[in-house]
Amino acid sequence: MNVAMLSYHTCPLATLGGKDTGGMNVYVRDLTRELGRMGIHVDVFTRSQDEHVPHVLHDLGFGNRVVHVPAGPEIPCPKRELTGYIPQFVEGIKQFTKEKDIHYDLIHSHYWMSGLAAEALSDAWGGTPIVQMFHTLGEMKNRVAQSEAEREGAYRLDGERHVMERVNRVIAATPAEQAQLEWLYKTDMRKVTVVPPGVDVGHFYPIPVDEARQFIGLAPDARMILFVGRIEPLKGLDTLIKAVACLRVQDLSEPVHLAVIGGDPDAAPEEMSAEMARIQKICDDLTVGKMVAFLGKRSQDTLPYYYSAAEVVVMPSHYESFGMVALEAMACGTPVIASQVGGLAYLVQDGVTGYHVPDGDDEILCEKLTALLGDPSLRRRLGRNAAEYAQNYAWEKIANQIVGVYTDVINSTVPLNSFQKVL
Repeated sequence: MNVAMLSYHTCPLATLGGKDTGGMNVYVRDLTRELGRMGIHVDVFTRSQDEHVPHVLHDLGFGNRVVHVPAGPEIPCPKRELTGYIPQFVEGIKQFTKEKDIHYDLIHSHYWMSGLAAEALSDAWGGTPIVQMFHTLGEMKNRVAQSEAEREGAYRLDGERHVMERVNRVIAATPAEQAQLEWLYKTDMRKVTVVPPGVDVGHFYPIPVDEARQFIGLAPDARMILFVGRIEPLKGLDTLIKAVACLRVQDLSEPVHLAVIGGDPDAAPEEMSAEMARIQKICDDLTVGKMVAFLGKRSQDTLPYYYSAAEVVVMPSHYESFGMVALEAMACGTPVIASQVGGLAYLVQDGVTGYHVPDGDDEILCEKLTALLGDPSLRRRLGRNAAEYAQNYAWEKIANQIVGVYTDVINSTVPLNSFQKVL
């Protein structure tokens, strides 16, 4: 089986923690590797954002390629501008496949812009079936937007609806996303299949705490809460900062600090993102600067050490379609406190692998943090449960489900050229 994997706006090899890098990058990268192990050939097509990076890389192994397709300027561009370069992206893929003389049995597209490219390619290739994942939904982002600047435009919402109508199958990460597709987009539920993302349990596993702390330079008796994610309003980092400020008045044996992985905290004021500047001002206003360490981006190779060194990982998001960070942290044996929203409500088991808290409620978040930080036996129990539970999401198991979807879609789809021959 040959699969064309489309990740138009972001590369699976990109460093995590940037504006447009996160769970989707990890998903595409790890799924491609696991499919390679299963003997399935995958070419991942992404828009070239750096002319100095080779256009074809074999970093994912097993003969699978990441192909950087020039489409527009080879620099990062705003998403709205990127829609105009999709036709160039499509033509670049068509040229590559012609030069390599390769035929794809299926297109797996990620995010709605990739879905538009998949449609054009399917038409050009005689009806190649399309499996689509959205990862986030514009209608859901608009429901939690706190300002007009955070709202998604009609161009995205219209694009999402168009893609949903055109593709052969939509993979939803959780029952929550499945319900959102039905209620907000009126998607035909016969074409929606729920398959959760996976986690690389050979990479994310519990590292002895003393070894993890030594690796990241954390003192043996230090107490660390960890946040990992993009620095944007959707992630609710301000709620966590307020909860950390609340911890100062709690009766904890040792001082606690918060480590924040993501964003660029050392950027010049004129280049710093508005959300990073806002978060740092909140820290100043609450006088918690000494309790919060902004670490910036970190490679995926180092994340297991940070997860294992932390006493708890917090995901205070206003919306998450799934929550890859929570799954990675649990695989490392670290309990997770997460907002009871979207995929997090399904992924984190309240009182078993961590805790749910109401979205945006810093007081209850502070209560749960205090309970966990003050009870080592509770942390150990939840951590053991979390590591065991995460095994259910091992990529080997999840990739088998994805291949089942691929096979079903291929077998139930009659290519347009074959249909025309019958006529």
